[in-house]
Amino acid sequence: MNPFSYSRVNDADQALAELSGKPEGKFLGGGTNLVDLMKMGVETPTQLIDINRVPLAQIEELPGGKGVRIGAVARNSDVAEHDLIKTRYPVLSEALLAGASPQLRNMATVGGNLLQRTRCYYFYDPAFPQCNKRNPGSGCGALDGFNRIHAILGQSEQCIATHPSDMCVAMAALEAVVRVRGPKGEREIKFEDFHRLPGNTPERDANLAADELIVAVDLPGTPFAERSHYLKVRDRASYAFALISVAAALDLDSSKKIKAVRLALGGVAHKPWRAYKAEKELVGKNADEKTFRAAAEAELAAAKGYKHNSFKIELAKRAIVRALTNVTAIA
Repeated sequence: MNPFSYSRVNDADQALAELSGKPEGKFLGGGTNLVDLMKMGVETPTQLIDINRVPLAQIEELPGGKGVRIGAVARNSDVAEHDLIKTRYPVLSEALLAGASPQLRNMATVGGNLLQRTRCYYFYDPAFPQCNKRNPGSGCGALDGFNRIHAILGQSEQCIATHPSDMCVAMAALEAVVRVRGPKGEREIKFEDFHRLPGNTPERDANLAADELIVAVDLPGTPFAERSHYLKVRDRASYAFALISVAAALDLDSSKKIKAVRLALGGVAHKPWRAYKAEKELVGKNADEKTFRAAAEAELAAAKGYKHNSFKIELAKRAIVRALTNVTAIA
């Protein structure tokens, strides 16, 4: 057992003050990931700062129809079932409901979901010495090990782990903005820039400073987000992380030509993967299977599989086609 201190705070300023000067401190929301990592000995914070009393659980419309703001302490289940989310951003509601179990969704927070850490076997078990994410410079055990769930896009020789969140894939497609607060005040981070690819620093999951607190996520007022869908392909129907997932939103004209599209993939990379190449291929084309397959081929052209996960390349292509087909069928 690693000793740690525990404190509760009532507002964001108090939370930041508690964390100040404590580089090994961690904020505690639902604890559905952090507590597991502490039990395994992967995370060893010296202080836990409970932020559940901080008033950041709002789900509210932004002025002027500019979108919706979701507080960092909002529970996944509350977000998934909120009328604003179900009607304007169904892809996000579907993604949240596809994740974990009802009990975990009742505890898990939006801010914590953003900071979920990979479920790579080699990272999660300190008995494996080779993990650059857990122990920088030690190597990547998954490269030549059992790598069935690992990355096929954006990986490096330092790390082939994947990001586990369903919610984040939907938010990548929706072009969300993460609002954070630190000692220097509040700033916004585009969702595309929030998470990191591994490169030579796989131990860094996100571009969030150690002394910053996530306070909210803003969803832009994208009208065609109402025509959206989340597809998750997994080994079993519940309580399993995605082998491949697709978040898709389409804007179609009266002749079923694609005016605009947002597409993101999960289970393929170290971060939620925005499928820009596929989007470029889709705009201006007919919304049909031939077009969708061509877009999927373009996006996965640079994919690289390993001994146990090469099947994910074709699976990702088929998932893109199915997700886009499903969105096209939405009235």
